Amino acid sequence: MRGLAHHSSVSVASLAVPAVLLAALLGALAIETGLVGVGGGADAFAGPQTVTVPPRTFMYRSEGDFSKEGAAVDGPLLTVAMTAPLEIMKYQVTVEEYALCVSDGACIATDAPPTANAVNAALPVTGVSYADAEAYAEWLSKRTGQVWRLPTDRQWAFAAGDRFADDALGIPANSKNPALRWLADYERESARQASRDPTPQPLGTFGENAYGLADLAGNVWEWSTTCHRRVSLDAAGAIVADSQACGIYLTEGKHRAPLSFFIRDAKSGGCSVGTPPDNLGFRLVRDHRWYAPAARAIRVATGFDI
Repeated sequence: MRGLAHHSSVSVASLAVPAVLLAALLGALAIETGLVGVGGGADAFAGPQTVTVPPRTFMYRSEGDFSKEGAAVDGPLLTVAMTAPLEIMKYQVTVEEYALCVSDGACIATDAPPTANAVNAALPVTGVSYADAEAYAEWLSKRTGQVWRLPTDRQWAFAAGDRFADDALGIPANSKNPALRWLADYERESARQASRDPTPQPLGTFGENAYGLADLAGNVWEWSTTCHRRVSLDAAGAIVADSQACGIYLTEGKHRAPLSFFIRDAKSGGCSVGTPPDNLGFRLVRDHRWYAPAARAIRVATGFDI
């Protein structure tokens, strides 16, 4: 047994050492190539105002389109334990903040109001695609010497708390009548259309949640890094197929909405189902993981999120 234990520890160590070396190498590469700055330079500036959401266990509706034995069902409700705090921007990125990235040549200009107007400059930037938001995160990481990224769907739900909309229809999974689900979906979409207000509003208009985050689930949806997926379950509820469509990402607001990465105006097309978002914007989280520079380098190079 002692020999077996020794062999196991050696095996783990032999795997861990290359992994650490690879992470260190990628982190150094990220800094060397300018993907992530080291901070403190003449061009560096303080990061945006943030809120830190403390660790907790919460209920989370799994993202994706789920079917059970061929019939559409709600995604499972999971109990998720977030063991680390999450630092996230208090407000969405503004027109003025995004304009700095444009002036540096790192971001593409949008159809947002001009920054010459002080009122407009303080509005959340809208008309941005997933690719635009990623470009801003890369630029902000370089300018601050920190690692900034879009949140995952789960992180956004964690930060949103009671502002996160449960998109379940509540139809029993054993229901054999598809009309019940169609009717419930129609009623939900009708209710969403009745409450729409398409004009971007000044920061703070939609109030704060229990953690101090402003304007969650207002009229500006926010990009996440979570890919849309279709999941098939067997009779016992076990996953038999999970097909991800990376290139289509979830946006978060009054409801989830999957959109193609290049879409800037959801009302012009590109929303898979349901009422499209009024506006597309974003906020970022700060990644404090020790291997964050390496993780960002991998994601930018390959699209693979770790």
